[in-house]
Amino acid sequence: MHIIVTATPHPSPGTGVLYETPVKIYPRSVRGRFDRWRRAMVVLTQLVFLGLPWLTWNGRPALLFDLEARLFYVFGWVLWPQDLIYLVGLLVAAALALFLFTAVAGRLWCGYACPQTVYTEMFLAIERWTEGDRQARMRLDAAPWGMAKFARKAAKHLLWGALALVTGLTFVGYFTPIRELVAELTTGTLGPWETFWIAFYAFATYGNAGWLREQMCKTMCPYARFQSALIDADSLIIAYDHGRGEPRGSRARGANARAQGLGDCVDCTLCVQACPTGIDIRNGLQNECIGCAACIDACDTVMDKLGYSRGLIRYTTARGLDTGGGWRGMLAHSLRWRVVIYGVLLTGVVGTLTVALMLRPGVAVDALRDRGTLASLGPEGVANTYQLLITNRTEQAARYTVTATGLSGARADVAHQPIVLPPAGQSRVAIRLVLPHAIAIQTRPGTHTVTFVVQNDLGETATAAATFLVPR
Repeated sequence: MHIIVTATPHPSPGTGVLYETPVKIYPRSVRGRFDRWRRAMVVLTQLVFLGLPWLTWNGRPALLFDLEARLFYVFGWVLWPQDLIYLVGLLVAAALALFLFTAVAGRLWCGYACPQTVYTEMFLAIERWTEGDRQARMRLDAAPWGMAKFARKAAKHLLWGALALVTGLTFVGYFTPIRELVAELTTGTLGPWETFWIAFYAFATYGNAGWLREQMCKTMCPYARFQSALIDADSLIIAYDHGRGEPRGSRARGANARAQGLGDCVDCTLCVQACPTGIDIRNGLQNECIGCAACIDACDTVMDKLGYSRGLIRYTTARGLDTGGGWRGMLAHSLRWRVVIYGVLLTGVVGTLTVALMLRPGVAVDALRDRGTLASLGPEGVANTYQLLITNRTEQAARYTVTATGLSGARADVAHQPIVLPPAGQSRVAIRLVLPHAIAIQTRPGTHTVTFVVQNDLGETATAAATFLVPR
């Protein structure tokens, strides 16, 4: 498989220019089957993004990352900083999913579900509504400033700003309850940090989707840089059929192109005009191609008008393009070793993470020795002091009892048992572990491993290991 990597031409020596100024791209609006899929994905992703903060679970937001309280609420789960292992598992699963999806389907994520693509589509829709399609926008930008141009530009930027503000507000709503956030915003009592982050993410959305657009995909996003390591000859790509399309050239409608020595491509450049990153797919697969299929819709429209079959530009694989094989051949080659390995690893990680979350007990405990006093001798015997950090992982108040195992004859001395914790509460409990003199004199001096067992009233237990020092 050949991947063409485009490079920015260097400025001529002596010009005093250190980089090439990007040329503004005016994507042409196209309609077709893939455009409908892109718009459907815009609706779906926005319903999920805008709707999740408003869902409730047990009287609180279903999805809330409360950084101030150091609590993450994910539907029925309450996660603490000690549960970082689950985040690590989620990140590993996301990486494996990226490898698997790219190996099979190329950059479909970029073309249909990436937030940069989704918001660029929405910002472009606003731009087309206020300024017109490609030619109208080009004429407007070239025209001198006047009231008409100012009104169109102002309307566009006001709508962009409103959409960006809603996006920033919603994003912060994942960290502060969205209902409280909206109430504070409408009453003018929004705190300084919420104000800063709403403005920050609104500005980022406005800049990325309104101004940077394709530069994010071409220059800043690292995914395009390592896609060549993730795709192979059997990965789905968008490709131009050189054998069918060349030599390209214009012709009259109804003319016999083959008799004129021409291929099916009429060199209308609509595929280039429709591309949101401004590339010519006829030059081969390039890093800048995000797999959105706008060029396919544009080309299919021309093919329909000329009475030619669709698919001059199409989703295919490098192997399928070389051999001329159809979908059955591509599907037959899709199940290959790298895909199987990615799939097995992803299934294992997701399965392990799911089982761990389902079996996760409603109580957690950490044991810390009192460093000020390693061991003390008293009338009761040898005593070691600890601090137990008990965490209630449930959303109901719970009662806990503490026992110790691992050192025969040792007795756990807690000031108040049972220990009561509020929903999603946490408490440090001082505990003395006492070994009577009669047993201590028969016990080997040095350190011994003990295990603290914390049990709630539902029968769920958590353990924490510690060491018990018997002095010489």
